[in-house]
Amino acid sequence: MQPYFLPYIGYFQLIAAVDQFVLYDNIKYTKKGWINRNRMLLNGTDVIFSLPLKNGSDSLDICNRELDPDFKRDKFLNRFKGAYQSAPYFKNTFPLIEEIIYKEDTNLFGLLHYSIIELCAHLNIQTEIMISSDIHIDHALKNLEKILALCEALGSKTYINAIGGKDLYAKDIFSLKGIELKFLNPLPFEYPQYCNSFVPWLSIVDALMFNSVATVKNHILLNYNLI
Repeated sequence: MQPYFLPYIGYFQLIAAVDQFVLYDNIKYTKKGWINRNRMLLNGTDVIFSLPLKNGSDSLDICNRELDPDFKRDKFLNRFKGAYQSAPYFKNTFPLIEEIIYKEDTNLFGLLHYSIIELCAHLNIQTEIMISSDIHIDHALKNLEKILALCEALGSKTYINAIGGKDLYAKDIFSLKGIELKFLNPLPFEYPQYCNSFVPWLSIVDALMFNSVATVKNHILLNYNLI
């Protein structure tokens, strides 16, 4: 999977569902995805937050993108504080977000990798997280061919993708390689967000602000279907 910034709970369900989770570092950065941005709750509605990036070529891989040197980390954290300081688990969650944002790493992939590792530790998810460029394959491969090469290099018998991949990948192609393809379909996880109507599929930060770690972990482990 691509690394995402403080991703939604389904991303962590995918991590917890597997033995090895491979993070892409050497694929092209895409502007319109969720690599350096996500959504939070502010005044009852969802708003985008993002890591500002230094100007760079659109052809650069994720591992070659850098944070904007003028990134105001305090200002970024103050948005979260203003949005969630009255949430029941703010004191449990905000120090983790501070630790991630104050990480002294200006490389986009470096910060994303660190954030995912730290969030998994906070949630006691013990899946082995690997970096794609560390795996010995032909890294000029793209898309499906690259996934198959990674699976073969790791001796995978099963490959689990997010539900969005159902329109991209066919089970029979994986079967020809002796690999079972499954898709993880996250089920709704609704919880009180102050007194507002529930806004679903926000960053994992939102779930952790309004629920105990034990509640979030239970949802991660149990509240999905594999199809």
